[in-house]
Amino acid sequence: MTITAVLCVRNEAAFLLDWLAWHRSVGITDFVVVSNECDDGTDAMLDRLEALGWLTHLRNAPPYGNGGIQFSGLKLAGKAEAVQQADWLIALDIDEFVNVHVGDRTLPALITALPEATAITLTWRNFGNAGVMSYEDAPVPLQFTRAGPRPLHWPWRAAMFKTLYRNDRTYRNLGVHRPRNPVEDRLAHARWFDGDGRALPPEMATGRIFSDYRVPQHGLVQLNHYPLGAMESYVLKADRGRAVHSDDRLGLDYWVERNLNTEEDRSALDLWDRAQPIRSKLSADPVLAQLHGDAVEWRKSRFQQLLTQDAFRDLFGRLLMTPPSCPLSSDAANALIAHAQGAVTDDAAGS
Repeated sequence: MTITAVLCVRNEAAFLLDWLAWHRSVGITDFVVVSNECDDGTDAMLDRLEALGWLTHLRNAPPYGNGGIQFSGLKLAGKAEAVQQADWLIALDIDEFVNVHVGDRTLPALITALPEATAITLTWRNFGNAGVMSYEDAPVPLQFTRAGPRPLHWPWRAAMFKTLYRNDRTYRNLGVHRPRNPVEDRLAHARWFDGDGRALPPEMATGRIFSDYRVPQHGLVQLNHYPLGAMESYVLKADRGRAVHSDDRLGLDYWVERNLNTEEDRSALDLWDRAQPIRSKLSADPVLAQLHGDAVEWRKSRFQQLLTQDAFRDLFGRLLMTPPSCPLSSDAANALIAHAQGAVTDDAAGS
């Protein structure tokens, strides 16, 4: 069984070897990685990894078109042999780590547990910052173990998912959260299941990009999502821009919605024991070791450069001043949704 992961990156070389080792250890066999205008040596690291047989590296050069950087990158990746020939596909980001809870905790074990599935939703569990200020060169899942409650009633974006799906030509194109452009006469054969093992209704085959947050989603698998990281890393993330809309600057609003730390979740930590030998093998290559060290120093230097600019210095100060976010109760979340729906209705009536 071949499982291909597609990843789009920019200026994230310091995280790449950990991420690659982790996902090889959970059963991903092939990687197609698209780089975008990198300043920290990410593209050079990917070239070296490709030369060593670890992945396929594609450069995504501007102009990116109306779909933006990530969509153009996925379009490029869709032409790669490792995507075309894969049995299963999944698009992931560098801040996402697959965390399987069934069998030997690999993706093949998950697929075996859901033999009828042609698509499985891996719903996020968002991990907060937990007061970590300084960037550290260490595996992200080992550093951040605090997350929001389950169920989490707001924001709805916390229940977004990525899709592991059979490459049976039901869908023509990769998508950020789910495969796109279905072949209509194949949709009747699509069988979608969620991360708790429930069969999803047929309309899910062409439907939403977030799970039902009111019911458990993580019994078989969760996608650990670390959208914030250390405060210093968040400043660099704001500098890089958002993956889908690079001109949309990250600010305190994005941080507050995701900085929930009310529960401890250490379920991923044991998985690093299996990833560590792979990571050590990567580090044994002197070229990769040098590129990784250079990328770590680049992050530290870039952070200091950004602090000379008012906008980024202000952002860092606000992060230091802002306490962890407080989850909304179900009543408060429902009231928020009701008010939002009412505002939309009123706006439509007045237009």
